[in-house]
Amino acid sequence: MRPPPLQTVREELDAAMARIDETGLAALQGLFQDSARRIFFCGQGRSGLVAEMAAMRFMHLGYRVHFVGEATAPSIASGDLMIVLSASGETATTIAFARIARSEGAQVAGLMGRAESTLAQYCDPRILVPVAGSRQFGGTLFEQSCLLILDSIALAFSDGQHDAMQARHTNLQ
Repeated sequence: MRPPPLQTVREELDAAMARIDETGLAALQGLFQDSARRIFFCGQGRSGLVAEMAAMRFMHLGYRVHFVGEATAPSIASGDLMIVLSASGETATTIAFARIARSEGAQVAGLMGRAESTLAQYCDPRILVPVAGSRQFGGTLFEQSCLLILDSIALAFSDGQHDAMQARHTNLQ
């Protein structure tokens, strides 16, 4: 008999989070130390939706953030940071954006499901999100894991900021 679906999701998330490289995670978190640095989030499909959610959370924290592909996103430049999400690491659009960002002198950090992917060569640090064998459809476990990773980094910078974060939260809804 299969366990209840919620238990399956919890167990898969616990297993994936337990295998995240702590050194890589610390390196990724360190990239957020400079809250004046512009940060661009990038991903396609559902990974893009997770990237948008992360961008929103860091905006709440007061970071200057953009989502790649939005009409108001400025050009990327030297000193900027791009965070890319791709389960396969082979999404052509994401690879092209990472290549452009690197050629402009921006740092590119990646969360990916395959360490030996094409995207990996453009990312430092790169966080491998181990999701093989998931019972969930498609890249669901990857997307859930990326959101937890990025939200945990936001949490690390949110102490004492809830009032300021609330003030930045949209009132147009």
